Amino acid sequence: MTHIFRFLVGAVTLYCIAHFGGALGFNTSTTVKDAAIVALIFGVVNALIGPILRLISWPINFLTHGLFSIIINYLLFIITVAIAPHIAPTFGLSGTVSWWLADLYGAVILMIVSTIAQQLWKHPSESKAAASA
Repeated sequence: MTHIFRFLVGAVTLYCIAHFGGALGFNTSTTVKDAAIVALIFGVVNALIGPILRLISWPINFLTHGLFSIIINYLLFIITVAIAPHIAPTFGLSGTVSWWLADLYGAVILMIVSTIAQQLWKHPSESKAAASA
């Protein structure tokens, strides 16, 4: 159930980023179907490439007290946005803002919303572990 909730939050967030993010540099004609496809792409990229990047960068992430994870999420978002137009044609960058800045805005917004949603909807085992500690 937690994975479905995270997928739905990611899909809605990506749709909002693309639909309302014209000033951020995203194509505003994104459909809900394409946002769901991009959320799936982001999930696959995060599941396949994310652990490798986190493993390679754990020393610097340790030294920066986790702040380097923002860079890792940014790289994963760049990969997703690069793959997405080939599978979901209405999702992509419009070219009004430089690509790296648009991707940075999108990654930060997605990270903030995902973190808030994750804190609001914790799995029961996570709540029990936190209460016993």
